[in-house]
Amino acid sequence: MSVGLVGAGRRAADVHAPAMAACPDIDFVGVWTRRPAAAEALAKRYGVQPFEQFHDLLTRCDAVSFAVPPTVQSELAGLAARHGRSVLLEVPIGWDIAGSEALAKHVIAAGVASQVAFSWHYKETVRQFLQTQAANTETLGARGRIVRADPHPRRETSQWRLERGVLFDPGPHVCEFLDAALGPIVGVEAAQELSGSVSLKMEHQVGRSSESFLGSDTGTDQDRAEFEFYGPGESTFVDCSGGVADYARMFAEFARAVSTGEPHELDVRRGLHIQRVIEAADTDLLGG
Repeated sequence: MSVGLVGAGRRAADVHAPAMAACPDIDFVGVWTRRPAAAEALAKRYGVQPFEQFHDLLTRCDAVSFAVPPTVQSELAGLAARHGRSVLLEVPIGWDIAGSEALAKHVIAAGVASQVAFSWHYKETVRQFLQTQAANTETLGARGRIVRADPHPRRETSQWRLERGVLFDPGPHVCEFLDAALGPIVGVEAAQELSGSVSLKMEHQVGRSSESFLGSDTGTDQDRAEFEFYGPGESTFVDCSGGVADYARMFAEFARAVSTGEPHELDVRRGLHIQRVIEAADTDLLGG
């Protein structure tokens, strides 16, 4: 399956490009970004073609992988879907609920495959927990503590991450993981804590509940995402920050979804559901 890459920043260079190159089911055809020099540099590293126009990239591939800010992603991925191209999307899928709903509408109407890069799902410990313990254990709820490390001084943090804060990064990963482990989220309350931190209380469809603290720490250089799932007489701890995500596997699953037409569990509908949860939490924060 031929796949083009949109974006040439850190996420594109560190995750998407090497994973696409390592996946035997993917023919990595080229790179496009609004910064031609960056596209050319990344394309040269992998021996693929840099494209001057987004439309030119679309004519050369079956699917497109996006590694760009959510404002750009929702617009361009919707356009790719309307041209019949399957899409692999970053988190969150859009800047706001309107853009996310428009993107989902285009993808669904076009009937193309979609997949959202909820990266925790591609860590073996997390996948094993969701497939075994979460599915077969009587769990009442969960508590989570997610601490984002200070960015590396030599690496710039994306402007959208600085603007939207921890609720939008890593908030979607937190909500998706808890939704998968405890059941669909049907209610959320959010409160602003000190130094831009946020606490989330969520109700899940099957009568379970979860509480999470999302913050940052100037004293650590590693992200932490630890959860305790509790039930009658037992607790289970899951470290979502440990281990390395298997992104080649992510792209292999994407290729399979495109070739078979079978919807992926982490498709655009899933991305939109999580976006709605995050937007509800953000509304709660704005309302005080």
